[in-house]
Amino acid sequence: MAEPKIAENKPKNMTLKPGTYYWCSCGHSSNQPFCDGTHNKVEGGFAPEKFEITEEKEVWLCMCKHTKNKPFCDGSHNKL
Repeated sequence: MAEPKIAENKPKNMTLKPGTYYWCSCGHSSNQPFCDGTHNKVEGGFAPEKFEITEEKEVWLCMCKHTKNKPFCDGSHNKL
């Protein structure tokens, strides 16, 4: 699998309402940190990461696309 494009070298802090979300794993979406389907035009076998939020809460979403805890930041951007 190809390396993702780093959208930013820091996480995105957001308060999300309950629902289903699709996190961009390729880094090419124009709707970061969420998927806009651009992965279909990028080589590398990327697919969005579906995740559920059951109650409104603050999250830190990975923007470097190297987290091991998709879609949430695990500090991987500090090692890039």
